[in-house]
Amino acid sequence: MKTFLPGDLVRAHYRSGTYIGKIVEDRGDRFLIEVLAVHKHPLQGDIHHPNETKGVFFHERKALAFKEKMNVKKPAVHRFEGEVPNYGDSLKQAVSVAKDKLKAKDTAFNQLALQKLTSLEEKEYQAYFN
Repeated sequence: MKTFLPGDLVRAHYRSGTYIGKIVEDRGDRFLIEVLAVHKHPLQGDIHHPNETKGVFFHERKALAFKEKMNVKKPAVHRFEGEVPNYGDSLKQAVSVAKDKLKAKDTAFNQLALQKLTSLEEKEYQAYFN
């Protein structure tokens, strides 16, 4: 079992996204973590029905905000080594990587996911990109 203390920097998977953050509190089977950067943008669509666009609720998932707290199960938390990137730069990079993956294969799912991601970029993320 990994041992972490408050203040430790970690990489944590949470609700289909991966973030770099700081441990705030040990809560038994979970850690409360403050988000400092985005490592991987959350997936778009219905994660219970991957690659489906019809007959499902196609979710638009935002990345967690800078300094937002997440309550993460301990097995999903890993030590982070290195310099923590700027939140805005990390978000922009994560969105770019996600968009490139979606553009690589022309499917109805990828087109809709790309549309949702582009919408988030325009409506929600511009303040972080400047």
